[in-house]
Amino acid sequence: MATRAVAATLCCSAALFNASSAVAADVAPRTSFTADPLATWQTDGIVWSLAYANGVVYAGGTFDAVRPPGAAPGKREIPRHNFAAFDAVTGALLPCAPSFTGGEGTVRALKTSPDGKVLYVGGSFSHVGSTGVASAVALDTAHCSLRKEFRPAVSATVRAIETTGDAVYLGGDFNVVDGKARNRVAALAPTGGLLSFAADIDRPVRALSAVPSRHELLVGGDFDQVNGERAHALVALDSRTGASVRRYPDWLPLNSTVRTITNDGNRFYLGADGHGPGSYDGRIAGRLDDGSMAWYDNCQGATQAVLLYRGVLYSGSHAHNCSQAPGGFPERHDRQHLLAQSPENGRILHWFPDTDDGLGEPVGPRAMTMAGDILWVSGEFTKVNNKPQQSLTRFAAGPDTEAPKVPSLALSAASPGKVAIRWQASWDRDDASLTYLLYRDGKLVSRQSQSSTYWDRPWMSFTDSVPAGTRHQYRIEVTDGKNTSRKSPSLNVAVPAKAAVRGVGDPWT
Repeated sequence: MATRAVAATLCCSAALFNASSAVAADVAPRTSFTADPLATWQTDGIVWSLAYANGVVYAGGTFDAVRPPGAAPGKREIPRHNFAAFDAVTGALLPCAPSFTGGEGTVRALKTSPDGKVLYVGGSFSHVGSTGVASAVALDTAHCSLRKEFRPAVSATVRAIETTGDAVYLGGDFNVVDGKARNRVAALAPTGGLLSFAADIDRPVRALSAVPSRHELLVGGDFDQVNGERAHALVALDSRTGASVRRYPDWLPLNSTVRTITNDGNRFYLGADGHGPGSYDGRIAGRLDDGSMAWYDNCQGATQAVLLYRGVLYSGSHAHNCSQAPGGFPERHDRQHLLAQSPENGRILHWFPDTDDGLGEPVGPRAMTMAGDILWVSGEFTKVNNKPQQSLTRFAAGPDTEAPKVPSLALSAASPGKVAIRWQASWDRDDASLTYLLYRDGKLVSRQSQSSTYWDRPWMSFTDSVPAGTRHQYRIEVTDGKNTSRKSPSLNVAVPAKAAVRGVGDPWT
């Protein structure tokens, strides 16, 4: 999955990117969350999709059981077949538990109606409980019950769902819905009837994002042809008819696809997934009014989810090299799975919670949703911030509980009356600027602040004035303003009583 973007493919947008990235860093937006995860339930498999309505978070995927926060795999499990519901604030497991089985036995897409009264579910399944269905259904969120009127017969997997006040859009692998040709995308009335909207797309659709004010539907996926014309991986359709409104030539190389799309009514943001040399993996921002590219970040490591919240673009990926993105990091030979960026220019912000790759492909995070002011993240991962936590996690504005790691002190030089000490700056997942408190014999002698990241940890130093011929003990601690590390192990220094004399052939001391 580690890939490289081809400059030639995106050269037409380089000037736009460079102009955008020149925006001053001091106006960068602030993130809304700490990097410390809240206690969250887990599943025994992959959670492909999340949705939120009326205080409840719904999780759909490929799993057979859930277990409480902190429980090890196989312990304290409660059956849940590919679908589970949780209290959005407390995270508690809720009794809403229809089983989605048959077919490939997986839920791939969840989306609530604009009023939150209905949850639409898509995937590859033939039964909900004992009721026969065909890969797409609707649940009444008030009672967690199937809606009889919305049970379309979909011929193959549903991978994406989008809703407006007038329609429910399905995207996926199918080519027939309710007995009529619908190639990879279809629209149904909220009450379940198939609408006349139709587009001919040659390969799977993986992402949908409606722009009701423009009567447009942004569609992303694996495809190359739409309505008989070349339209690789991304197209804008008329949301009423399915006719092509805009194509995006040269935005993506042939070995890259679009996995996720969101929009704010003015711009849209997509995440790409590439395979092989010359592919593109990062995030792209486009303008809805004219279809031009605003910026692209050129990070390497496929993007599976994007989400906008309070002026920040959050994403789930397995980025390992963002050296060409503003504020980005060089090749790190492992992966950073969660990122925050400025929607204005793509600048990477200082927010670095992380997961592992996990199960399946493996790529880590797969989906994100906001539940009030809490960010929920799901996917294939089995660890969060290096601690066991499978498939689900969530982040809030607080509490910030993790202290920075304490650095080690080293003696640079000691001479009569002087002690020079150095250390490498630590780093924190959600605070760029840290304060270092240096103690001599238990007394604070230096307070310094320094900005750092995990890829840029400057060396720091302090020269202390002490009497000649004395002995001292130095320790240091570091704070992010809310959490303070333990003090470092002691550095014991014997201060010379007099300057060393250099003899013939002796090295300088």
